[in-house]
This record gives sequence, C-alpha cells and structure tokens, in this order.
Amino acid sequence: MKIGLFIPCYVDALYPEVGVATLRLLRSLGLDVDYPERQTCCGQPMGNAGFERMAVPLVKKYDELFSGYDYVVAPSASCAAYVRVFHPHLMKEKTCVAAGKTVDLVEFLHDVLKVKRLPARFPHKVSVHNSCHGVRELGLSSPSERNIAPFNKIIDLLKLVDGIEIAEPERPDECCGFGGMFSVEEQAVSRRMGIDKVRRHIATGAEYVTGADSSCLMHMQGVAEKEHLPIRFIHIAQILSSGIES
Repeated sequence: MKIGLFIPCYVDALYPEVGVATLRLLRSLGLDVDYPERQTCCGQPMGNAGFERMAVPLVKKYDELFSGYDYVVAPSASCAAYVRVFHPHLMKEKTCVAAGKTVDLVEFLHDVLKVKRLPARFPHKVSVHNSCHGVRELGLSSPSERNIAPFNKIIDLLKLVDGIEIAEPERPDECCGFGGMFSVEEQAVSRRMGIDKVRRHIATGAEYVTGADSSCLMHMQGVAEKEHLPIRFIHIAQILSSGIES
C-alpha cells in the first residue's frame, strides 16, 4: 500500500509538529509513505470564501500529484472533507481520481487499517472536540440531530492509548465558532461561540482538548489564551504517536 501524505497549509505553517507526528505514526505501522514536495493548498480557503474558480488550478494540481497513490492521508478533517466532497464538483471536465482516495487520519486508522493496538502513552485527561466537517461530512462521530446509535471514531482510537482519561463536553458536536472565513466576517459571534465551547471543555476537568482539526484547535487555543482559560490543545496525531521513537 502506497500512501501519499497531504499536509494542509496551516499545519505546515503553524503546526509542523502535527505533520511530523502523522508521518511518524504511519511509518510505525509499516506503511510506505511519500510526501510530495510540490503539494500546495487544497483550495478550501478560496472555495469557502466564494471564489471557487480560483480554487480550480489547485484542485487540478492536487489530482495530478496524488492520483497515483492507494490512499491520500491528511491530518485534517476539514481539508480531507473539502477534497472529497468539493473537488469532484470543481473538476467538471474529468474524473477527480485523488478525491476518492483522500481520507482523514482518523478515518484511515479506524476504517481502513482498523488499528487495534498502539504503543502510545498519554497519562492525561483529554476532552474530545468533534469538528463540524469531521462529524457531518466524514462521519467521524454521530451527529446529534440524527436519531442513530452514538459512535465516535476519535474516542475509539484514544482508547488504545495507555494512561489516558477521555471526556466529552456538553453539546459534543456543537461548532467552536471557527468556520474559516466565518471567524473573520462574524468575529463577535465566532468569539462568543469559542468561549462557550472552551468553557464546556474545561468543565469536563480535562487538561487537554484534542481533535482531528488543527484549525478548530487553533481557534480555541486563541480564545483560551486571550481569556486566560486554563486548558491546552493537542492534535490526536500527537497523542497517538506519543510512544513512538523518532
């Protein structure tokens, strides 16, 4: 199995440790992982802002770089969702091959590899953040508005980690207020949503908030630091790779 690793812009620029943790984790599972150095943005910022035509060249480049892999794995539920859901719509003149092969890291570990054991150890209490894209476009957990049996793939993977204590906040799938351009265009509403969400995570007694989207974690971290709220943030890739030597 040949894996193409896609690292989103904000992870590359602001959270490179998440990309490194993802690569370390995948390789520890015996996978052949490649990182195409010519990769760029998936086009989500332009698409979300209403400039879909500006995203088309990036969509074409993504398909060109990643269509030859068996799977494309990204440590970002929102970017994986944008590729899978919107790239085929934007590639109207041809089949978008790479989109159908693109998965979030949690999906890949849980649904494709069906990982049952990990050497990870993280002796802390963590509160799980279920990001909107992950819940409603990738199915990483059950949405509260649907009358279905509850499930959570992030929690399933965290249960493989030694020493961890797992919690979820009240209203577990409610938005944190980031929403990309929403946090810029509706700053006051975004901030209020972020404060409410962070306080619900703190109410669980957790030391850390974790999830599959660095963008949501980034937003909440900014809110927590500005409001002097006592909690830290860590991507799930960093927890799952915590027992793996470099």
